[in-house]
Amino acid sequence: MMHPVTTQRQMTELETTSAAATQAFAAEWAATLPPGTVLCLHGELGAGKTCFVQGLAKGLGVRRPVGSPTFTLINEYRGRLPLAHIDLYRVRGSADAFGLGLEDYLFHFDGVVAIEWAERAADLLPETCWHVRISAGTAPDHRRIVLERPA
Repeated sequence: MMHPVTTQRQMTELETTSAAATQAFAAEWAATLPPGTVLCLHGELGAGKTCFVQGLAKGLGVRRPVGSPTFTLINEYRGRLPLAHIDLYRVRGSADAFGLGLEDYLFHFDGVVAIEWAERAADLLPETCWHVRISAGTAPDHRRIVLERPA
């Protein structure tokens, strides 16, 4: 179950009541995303970033299980649109991210790119990326999700 909190011109905020609801929201939203969309996911460890990406994958028609790419750093999935799931947790900065080929995903990937810990390569991110901020909600299984649209 989702509870919209506020909607403003550049930001949408909502609260989900379970991991399944977070995934359902992300799946529904994924259906509206065009090729070339870059999503920068922010949140503490365990906030639900990978859970959100699992929902995106469902919405994009990915049939394979989606896990955290913490050690592989980048996983690609085929679906209605391809999905690149990138985890920069173990990356020390923009130079390391650049060495991974991050710029190819940011500017030349014909699908949806979801980047966990995107702030570690902030100076490489396009101005057109969405910022998805996930944090604890009002109850243990609830998550507050803030979507910030590109200007």
